[in-house]
Amino acid sequence: MSDSRHNSDDDRVGIDELLERVRDGYERLGPQEAKAAAEDGALLVDIRYAELRARDGLIPGALVVERNELEWRLDPQGSHRAAEAVSHGLRVVVICNEGYASSLAAESLHRLGLYRATDLIGGFQAWRAAGLPVEV
Repeated sequence: MSDSRHNSDDDRVGIDELLERVRDGYERLGPQEAKAAAEDGALLVDIRYAELRARDGLIPGALVVERNELEWRLDPQGSHRAAEAVSHGLRVVVICNEGYASSLAAESLHRLGLYRATDLIGGFQAWRAAGLPVEV
């Protein structure tokens, strides 16, 4: 008897294909575009874990939210939302270390109705490599 909770091998995708599918659902931003978006009122959200933030620094003005708290903190209807999570129309740019986890996180925010959520191509490392501001 087949367990209906499990997909067949034909339905499974690897992480590379999943990332490709997720990223097709929205327009990702490069470092300069993310900086410009922030200057226009977008919320930059750094989901890197503490060790990476301590090692590499922070993007000035970015809201730090650990990945495992992201949905709870950014859901405008949530009981644990951050003060910045004011509406589903908020432009959110999710930033991880290299731009992989942030893609999955942005897709998760889309599922919560944050339809303008996106992520930074190349993550924090691309931001820093572009010479954009970093607080140590």
